[in-house]
Amino acid sequence: MAKLTPVLFVEAIEPCLSFWVDRLGFEKTVEVPEGSRLGFVILVKENAEVMLQTYESGEKDVPALASDFRKSANFLFVEVANLDEIVPKLDHASIVMPLRTTFYGMREIAVREPGGHVVCFAQKQ
Repeated sequence: MAKLTPVLFVEAIEPCLSFWVDRLGFEKTVEVPEGSRLGFVILVKENAEVMLQTYESGEKDVPALASDFRKSANFLFVEVANLDEIVPKLDHASIVMPLRTTFYGMREIAVREPGGHVVCFAQKQ
């Protein structure tokens, strides 16, 4: 395997860009319009990549999976080199797991990003 990239389905991409691009520093490398708004984007930062696609775009693209897109829940675990650099960027995000240190040696914090997905940022101790 060369790479694994999550595709997160969302109602609208534009509200998610402030979290991924403005706060976390991802770069939008691909965008596909869907009418007057975005239907799909690829976001990249260093070796990390995430794709966002609207439910509407996914349903048009693969009609056989239309009902699956809306009932799929995602939890992303993102290992970072310095959690202290990430935490201040989450100040307006909905925190679903406060900063903690686990028994397995990770410092972690988890938020719900604007698309509704849980993203856990973690650093090895």
